[in-house]
Amino acid sequence: MIDLHSHILPGLDDGVATVEEARELARRSVTQGVTAIAATPHVREDYPTTAEQMEAGVEALRVDFVAQGIEIEVLRGTEVAIERLPLLQEEELPRYTLAQSGKYLLLEFPHVGFWRRLTRAVLWVRGAGLIPVLGHPERNRDVQMELDRLEPLVTAGAIVQVTAASLDGRLGGSSQRTAQAMLKAGLVHLLASDAHGPSVREAGLADAVDAIGDRGLARYLTEEAPRAIVAGEPVPERSVTRRWLKRR
Repeated sequence: MIDLHSHILPGLDDGVATVEEARELARRSVTQGVTAIAATPHVREDYPTTAEQMEAGVEALRVDFVAQGIEIEVLRGTEVAIERLPLLQEEELPRYTLAQSGKYLLLEFPHVGFWRRLTRAVLWVRGAGLIPVLGHPERNRDVQMELDRLEPLVTAGAIVQVTAASLDGRLGGSSQRTAQAMLKAGLVHLLASDAHGPSVREAGLADAVDAIGDRGLARYLTEEAPRAIVAGEPVPERSVTRRWLKRR
């Protein structure tokens, strides 16, 4: 599996604090069946991570993990807050994309409100020739109350990433119910950990895959779509099997 959302770079944001914690998180990911993990530190007012800082952090982890015998590929990336977008130079945006493929930009979905600014952000990213990836919308209270508001963003060209801990219930019933409803509606393209450390939304893709209970759908969310994103290729369309819909 490929995990395209994590805060595994030590000391850059509210993710892991030390290289020891990064190693522990990586080892747990490996036991869950993850072969590649994207380091996506926050790019926002309280954590204004630069592309240079992210790139240096990824390179340092790659060297360390080889020395430690941790068999996982660390990919470049960031999680950009929508209010931070105007401060980034458009020609620099490819450096912030997932796996630096120059195609997919992970955006932090606000926990409340921000619909007009979010719509403008999606359109702005599309206008820059990139595809926005909306991180964890199932945790937004407005989405939980009115799921239909998410569909126009997908129609506008965004793809959607759900947090594993939402799907398997670790983040509470509201996030879990919303994530399941999003899956049923065909509004989810990716499953990722959004891991912040060994004890905060820790690596747990396998538990979420078990919660889905459909191997084909799980393979799409954790292998097929992420692999296309890493390669900078179009995300394949997903199909919801009748078996999964019937169980829901």
